[in-house]
Amino acid sequence: MRTLSTSDIEALAIGTAILGTGGGGNPYITKLRVLEELKHGRHVRLLGLDELEDDALVLSIGGIGAPAVSIEKLEEGTEGVRVLRALEEFLGAKIDALISAEIGGGNGLEPMVTAAALDLPVVDADGMGRAFPEMQMTTFSIYGHRSTPAAVCDEHGNVVLFRHAVSELWFERLARATVVSMGGTAIGAEAPMRGRYVKRAGVPGTVSQSIRLGHLVLEANQAHRSAIPEICAQEHGIHLIDAKIVDLKRHLRGGFSVGTLELEGIDAHAGSSARIDFQNEFLTFERAGRIEVCVPDLIVVLDVDSGHAITTDVLRYGQRVAVLALPCHPLLRTPEALAVVGPRAFGLEQAEFHPLPRPGERAS
Repeated sequence: MRTLSTSDIEALAIGTAILGTGGGGNPYITKLRVLEELKHGRHVRLLGLDELEDDALVLSIGGIGAPAVSIEKLEEGTEGVRVLRALEEFLGAKIDALISAEIGGGNGLEPMVTAAALDLPVVDADGMGRAFPEMQMTTFSIYGHRSTPAAVCDEHGNVVLFRHAVSELWFERLARATVVSMGGTAIGAEAPMRGRYVKRAGVPGTVSQSIRLGHLVLEANQAHRSAIPEICAQEHGIHLIDAKIVDLKRHLRGGFSVGTLELEGIDAHAGSSARIDFQNEFLTFERAGRIEVCVPDLIVVLDVDSGHAITTDVLRYGQRVAVLALPCHPLLRTPEALAVVGPRAFGLEQAEFHPLPRPGERAS
C-alpha cells in the first residue's frame, strides 16, 4: 500500500484532467479539498488490486452533474461521508475501501476526500479508464453489477437513497433528475461490490497512471520542453492537430454540458480545420467531413504550450490547443461495452468506432 504525497496529489490532478477527455469535473477544486485533508494530518492510501481482499466491500464515490456547474457550485465538504454512512446503514455493513467510478477529472480525486476523512484506502483502479457522462457507463455496470443501492447528497445535507432501480438506465434517469433538482451537481455513492468483482471488472492501475502522467507534464514544464510528444509516447497516443478555437457552442441540457468546438490549424497544421462534439466529455474528432476518432477512445484537448488539459467547462474562444487521441482500455472495446459507451450510445449514427492501436496491435 502506498501513501500519496502532496506532489502526487498535484500530479494526479493533472493526469486525471488528461484522462478525463474534457469531463469528470474540473480537478482543481477537488485537488484543493484533498490537499486540505493532508494539511490536517490525514492521509490518502492507495491500494493495489493485488492487495485488495476478495471479500472487501468497495464503494464508488464521485460527483454527478454538469462540469460547467461544478466550478461555481462548491461542495460543503462532507457529502461523501454522508452518502457512505447512508449506504452502510442500509446495507448493515462497513465499507472497506473506496474507488473512482471514473478516473477522469475531479472524479479521479473525489473518493480521496472521503477516504482521507475516514481513513479508508482508495483502490488503484476505476470503472472507465477515462470519463463518460452517464452513470451506467462504467465497466462495473457493463459487466453485470447493479449500481443500486446508491445515495446522492447535496451541499445542504439532503440525502436521497435509491434502494432499487429496475435497470441501469433507469437509475441514471432517476439520479440525474435528482441532481438537477439539487442545482446541477451533487456527490453520489453507488455500486457497493466485493473486491473479487473489482478485480475482474475494474480498469486497473489508473490512479498510478494518472500520477505518472502528471509528473511527466510537470517535469516537461520545469525543463521548458513540450510535454505533448512525451504524453503520446507514454500513452501510445496520436497527435491529431495543433489549432486555435474559432467557435464554441456550449449549453446545459438535462444535467449535461453539451456543445461543439470548431478548430483552425496553426503552425505545422495551418490550413486545416476540425470539429469536436462533446457531452461533458469529447465524443468525436472530425476533419474534412470524416470522423477520425470517436468514443470510447480518448480525445484529449491540451494547452499547446503547457500540455495541461483543458476541460469542457473552461474552453474559450481563441485558446491555442493540441488535440491528442489515446486508445481506451480493452474492457471498453468488447461488444457489451460498445453497446453502452460506443458511438451509437450517444446517438452518433454516422460514426464508426475504429479502435486506436494499443502496444502490439495494428491499426484497424
